[in-house]
Amino acid sequence: MALVVARDRKIQSIDWAQINTVLLDMDGTLLDLHFDNTFWLYTIPQHYASRNQLSLQEANDYLTPIFKSQTGKLNWYCLDFWSSTLGFDIASLKREVAAGVSWRPHAETFLRRLRASHCEAILITNAHPDTLAIKLDQLALGPWLDKRFTSHEFGAPKEDPAFWVHLQRNHPFDPTKTLFVDDSEHVLAAAEKYGIHHLVTLRQPDSQQRPRTSTRYPSIQHFDEIFAGLPDHA
Repeated sequence: MALVVARDRKIQSIDWAQINTVLLDMDGTLLDLHFDNTFWLYTIPQHYASRNQLSLQEANDYLTPIFKSQTGKLNWYCLDFWSSTLGFDIASLKREVAAGVSWRPHAETFLRRLRASHCEAILITNAHPDTLAIKLDQLALGPWLDKRFTSHEFGAPKEDPAFWVHLQRNHPFDPTKTLFVDDSEHVLAAAEKYGIHHLVTLRQPDSQQRPRTSTRYPSIQHFDEIFAGLPDHA
């Protein structure tokens, strides 16, 4: 196996010679999930309350069951769906607060080192294309990636087996020589079922929340823990 993992599931090293393709999630993996958590848990309810002359508690009481009903579905990530459902332009609101988008520690350096290696770096995200565009405008993410795909292109989120079939058709890769890094263990479970051999999760996707103390999949706190074996970037 390419991953050397301690008994507590923390990764000790990666044998990069065994990896040809690196699939990377965006939010909570390369980027700090704090932006998205703040946007959906605070900005959206506050805006909805203001527009509809509700208290924040009333807004949350209305929104929470709707949010729960869409969890794990493509609609959960779809700004068009939420704009229609909530009655205002979600993408415009996200652009207003986009200054809060930020890298996770050492993520950009990891991408630079990955770029200097033999591995291809592919972004696969459930984010809506408008969300992806907003974040690409904020951070120099694009130049370090060989390809990027959103689940909206395939009509299925990463939790759905159909996503992986579409990804393989659009960009063939060898699952046995692929490393996939994602903060969602539900997504990693879908990738594991598809046959991807090397799976890594993050212990602290949101910088303002406590790190997870246990994970189902091998884990890292930050990307500098797996720099060894990658070229130093120029």
